Amino acid sequence: MKETKNLLMGVFVAGIVLPLTIVCLYETEVVVPGLFATDKQSEFLMTFLMELMTLGCAFMALRLFKFEKIHQELISGKAVALRKWGVVRLVMLLLPLWADTLLYYLYMNTTFGYLGIILVLCLPFVYPSESRCEAETEA
Repeated sequence: MKETKNLLMGVFVAGIVLPLTIVCLYETEVVVPGLFATDKQSEFLMTFLMELMTLGCAFMALRLFKFEKIHQELISGKAVALRKWGVVRLVMLLLPLWADTLLYYLYMNTTFGYLGIILVLCLPFVYPSESRCEAETEA
């Protein structure tokens, strides 16, 4: 179980470091922000897609372990199943977070920032502590 926890913690930390790196690069103006700020059509499309993706992924990631098939697999497979489904759950939260962070700086639209904040607020509920890993693999 300890190796599974360490793997999930590595994914968790790496998933947070990438958006922070993006923020540092844009805030220090190493990369020019607002590159697509004038393209309103693509901004509307990306806003629509990311709203759906962010809210859908946040809901699914927080409810993932409650689905009967996945719950039974976690109980019977323990560490192997937790490794698989834990990474899936973290990726469901972290990929839209990366996209929202990048799109915020490309379009300079606060909607993407707020969507990123929603995902950051979901992260403590999936923090891979050892006690959470054990609790999620019990009946």
